[in-house]
Amino acid sequence: MTRVASLALPFLSIERLRRLDRPTARPDRVAPTRSSSLPPPAIDDDPGACSVPRGGGWRPGARWARNDTQNGVGQAAAIDALPAHQRPTMREMGRRSEHADHPFKAMPSDEGARGGGGTAMPSASSPMAVLQGGRLTWARPMVLITRSGQREIITSACPLALDLGLHPGMAAAHARALVSDLDVRDAEPEEDAAWLERLALHALGHWTPTVAVSGHDGLWFDLTGTTHLFGGEARFCHRLLRFLSRLGFTASVAVAGTPGAAHALARYGGESMILLPPKEEAHALADLPLAALRLETGALNAAARFGLERIGDLYPMPRGPLGKRLGLSTVMRLDQARGMVAEPIVPVTAFETPSAKRQLLEPIGTADAIAQVIGDLVDDLVIQLQQRRLGLRAAHLTCQLVDGSEQKVGIGTARASRDARHLTRMLVARIERIDPGLGIETMVLIAPHVEDLQASMVAAKLGRDDHAPDLALLVDQLSGRVPPEAVFRLSSHESDVPERAIRRMMPLGEPKGWPAWARPSRLLARPEPLSSVIALLPDHPPRRFSWRGGTYRVVAGDGPERVHGEWWRRPGEMWAVRDYYRVEVEGGARYWIFRRGDGVEEGTGDLSWHLHGVFG
Repeated sequence: MTRVASLALPFLSIERLRRLDRPTARPDRVAPTRSSSLPPPAIDDDPGACSVPRGGGWRPGARWARNDTQNGVGQAAAIDALPAHQRPTMREMGRRSEHADHPFKAMPSDEGARGGGGTAMPSASSPMAVLQGGRLTWARPMVLITRSGQREIITSACPLALDLGLHPGMAAAHARALVSDLDVRDAEPEEDAAWLERLALHALGHWTPTVAVSGHDGLWFDLTGTTHLFGGEARFCHRLLRFLSRLGFTASVAVAGTPGAAHALARYGGESMILLPPKEEAHALADLPLAALRLETGALNAAARFGLERIGDLYPMPRGPLGKRLGLSTVMRLDQARGMVAEPIVPVTAFETPSAKRQLLEPIGTADAIAQVIGDLVDDLVIQLQQRRLGLRAAHLTCQLVDGSEQKVGIGTARASRDARHLTRMLVARIERIDPGLGIETMVLIAPHVEDLQASMVAAKLGRDDHAPDLALLVDQLSGRVPPEAVFRLSSHESDVPERAIRRMMPLGEPKGWPAWARPSRLLARPEPLSSVIALLPDHPPRRFSWRGGTYRVVAGDGPERVHGEWWRRPGEMWAVRDYYRVEVEGGARYWIFRRGDGVEEGTGDLSWHLHGVFG
C-alpha cells in the first residue's frame, strides 16, 4: 500500500526573509543561500538547549535585582509596565555587556507613551517584529514582487496582507494603492529553491529514502514502509510540523494514497495535518476547488465558463467531452489524484553522478572518430572527478544511434583512478564491441561507481627499485581481454585440509601468509585416485603407481606429513587421517600424493592412494 505525504509551505518566501531579518536569529537557524562561497549550514533537527544563558539575570546588588514585589506584581512586570523613557537602562540593571543608549535618543511617540502596555508602535520605515501569542510576527504587511517587463507582480503575500485583500498575481501598484503602509521586497526564487533542496536533502537522510520537490513551496515524501520507525503517520507528521515551527515556518502536511491527493489536501484541505485513509481519495477531493488538481490557467478559465467549480463536478462527466473542453491534461490529473493512473515523482538524489556528454554535429561511424570522442569525454569526466576528489571504479559509455537505438559498453577498474590516459585506453579497447550502424549522433559517459580519492604521500625512497610495483594497471588491462572472474589471487585460509586452505581473493588484495611446509604450485580441484601402488606400511612412500593410464616409478620421496580431519564439520572426519608424500618419478616430475589412513588403525582410512597436486 503506497502512502505519500505532501508538505506545503505556503509562506516560504515571506518567512524565509523574516528569519533573516530577526535581530536575535541564531546563526545555525539561517536558511542557506547560494550567494555565499561557503557551503550552506546543515538544517538543525534539534531544538537545542534553553536560549537563556546560565547565570543570567540581573547583577546581584543592583537596585533592580531585589526579589521583593510591588503591589503583588513581580519586578519584571513592574518594569514592563513603565513607559519606555522611564525604564532603567541596561547598565543600571547589570547588563554591562550591552551598551546604554542616549536618554533622549529615539523617544517614543505620544501614542506609544500613552499606551497601557508601553510598547511603541513600529514606524513605517522599518518592519518591526513583535511577539504575539508566543510566535514572532510582523506588524506591517509584506509582499514579494517579481518584474515582468515594466510591470511588478506580487508572487507571495503574508497572512496580514492576504487579510487586507492582497493576493499573488496582483499588480504591485494596485497593492500600494490599497495599502499605504506596505513592505514590498523583491522575490528570490533561486534562494527559495535552494532552501527547499536543502530541506529535501535533510529529509532524505533523516525521514524517508524518497523525497521530491513539489512546485515552489512544498515537498513530497514517499512514506511507504517508513512511518513505523517514528511511531506511525500521526507522530511523524507532528514531528515534521514541530521541526518546521522551530525553524520559523508555517506548514501543512497531508498523507494520502496518491501524490495528487496529498498535494491537494495539503494546500486546500484547510487543516495543518490531514491523514486520509486508503481508497478515500475521490470522496475527500470532491469538495475541493479545481485549482487543487494543478490544472493550467486555460483549463481553469474554461471550467469557470462552464460553471465547474469543484472537483466533484467532474466525476459524472464523460471522458470524451471533458477532455475536449478542458484538455486531456485535466483528465490525467483527475485520474492521478484518484489513483486510477500512476504518477511517478522524481526523487532528489544526495549525490550527482559524474557524467559527460557530446552531441555530435554529424553522425560518426569510424573507429578513429569514436576514439577521439571517447578521449574528449574522459577528459571532461576527469575534470569533474578532480574537482570532487573522486576516483572512478566503473564507467558506462552509451552511444545513441541515428535510428534511435543504443550501444553500450562498460569498464571497471581494480582501484579508484582518474588517470585520463589509462581510462581512455580501456574504453578504446572496447570499440570493437560497438556497432555504429547508420552513425552515432550522441555519446554519453557516466561514472555510476566512484570512490574517494584523496592525495597520497609520495614514497620516500625516490629513485630506488625496491618498492612493490603497482598491479592495478596490469589487472585492468587483463580484465579487458579475459572475463573479470578469471583474474584473481590465491590466499591461505585457516584449515589443515589442503583443499580448504586456499581461497580466491581480489587481484589487488593482500594474501595471508603461507604455511612453512612446501605446497605444490598446482593443486587439483579434487584428488584423483591412484592404482597399482606398491609401498611399505606404515610410513614409507610408494615405489610405483599408475595414474591416468601411465605407470610411474618413484626415485625419491619425502614424508609423511600427517593431516587430521576437521571433526567439527562432520562426524566422518572425527578419526580421518591423511599421510602426504612428496615424490619424484623418473623423468624429473614431482607429485604430491597421500594415503587415507595411518596404516595401523583401520578406522582412520581405507589405505587408498590419491594424487592431489603437481610441483612446478
